[in-house]
Amino acid sequence: MRHLSLLFNKVDRVAIPIFRYYIHTMFVIEDESHTEPQSGVYQTFDDALKELRRRAEISWDKEPNQAPCTSWRSCGRRYEIIEYDTSTSPWNLLSRFLALEIDAEGVRRFL
Repeated sequence: MRHLSLLFNKVDRVAIPIFRYYIHTMFVIEDESHTEPQSGVYQTFDDALKELRRRAEISWDKEPNQAPCTSWRSCGRRYEIIEYDTSTSPWNLLSRFLALEIDAEGVRRFL
């Protein structure tokens, strides 16, 4: 989001516009396969990645990796890290990154 500030030149008493950018970002994890936001909000991409590393060590058929659908035995999870600008309401989506795929065959993608 762009904010306008005015800087006053003391000698000429002229207002000079200065644009400053303030972006407040937040990261969340979402199961893209089921459009299911996961609990937790992360301040950095690395914090969200650390949580996905933890999940990669958990079996696909155990919480939180067990898919929420009735056919979970033949399904899996596709975890994305999503970055939002929280200075606006509603939040503005900045980026999506597929970071982890896990199913009965194991971890198929980790970054």
